[in-house]
Amino acid sequence: MLKITNLQKTFNPGTVNAKTALRGLELTLNEGDFVTVIGGNGAGKSTMLNAIAGVWKPDYGTIEIDGVDVTSMAEHKRAAFLGRVFQDPMKGTAPDMEIAENLAIAARRGTKRRLVWGVRKAEREEYKKLLAQLNLGLEDRLSAKVGLLSGGQRQAVTLLMATLKKPKLLLLDEHTAALDPKTAAKVLEITDRLVNENKLTTLMITHNMHDAIAHGNRLIMMHEGRIVVDISGEEKKKLTISQLLGLFEQASGSEFTSDKAILSK
Repeated sequence: MLKITNLQKTFNPGTVNAKTALRGLELTLNEGDFVTVIGGNGAGKSTMLNAIAGVWKPDYGTIEIDGVDVTSMAEHKRAAFLGRVFQDPMKGTAPDMEIAENLAIAARRGTKRRLVWGVRKAEREEYKKLLAQLNLGLEDRLSAKVGLLSGGQRQAVTLLMATLKKPKLLLLDEHTAALDPKTAAKVLEITDRLVNENKLTTLMITHNMHDAIAHGNRLIMMHEGRIVVDISGEEKKKLTISQLLGLFEQASGSEFTSDKAILSK
């Protein structure tokens, strides 16, 4: 479903501020893979996600989604393949619009627009059923402005919007990092259910080692723009945080120094 080949990206090339973020990155995801991504600051995690989303074009290499080469495709065009949830709960929704209106926007992605009522009665009933599955009481607040919701509620709505059209690839960019632990756990529970029910191929960046191990069927760890650890299946299920740190040190030749990730374990 996703194939990244020899991806390279340097910011501010030819200057004293030159920073190589991706160094020949290679990654293949099969359909239905749920891959968690962890690494220290500057490892290239968000650069990889932004390259996939088309925020910037790589200097070299290719990106294919479901067999389609999207490397040179404009960001708004490749959005048809993708669903994305950002770290900031304020992104991904229109705060001055109702919950139902936000869901209607997501439901109409890629379709021709006509002059009709914005949200029909049948749609409201469907959205009510979808929201009820979140167990957040939002099914009775369809007319509430999204801007009035808590951070966790907004992320849950954003997740629902991102998965409504069953994208080829779901990108989760530390989508629980701005939430308190209890709310983050709830959003991750919703994430697992939506990904599994819809069989979505997913890349989830996290700074939390425990979450990286507990969720998904595969874990990759990045360092200096490359993947240095790639674990899946039964090996991942049995993995401990200390073992993960040991694998990183063995593969990279250095200690894992991300305080944020280590303190979150």
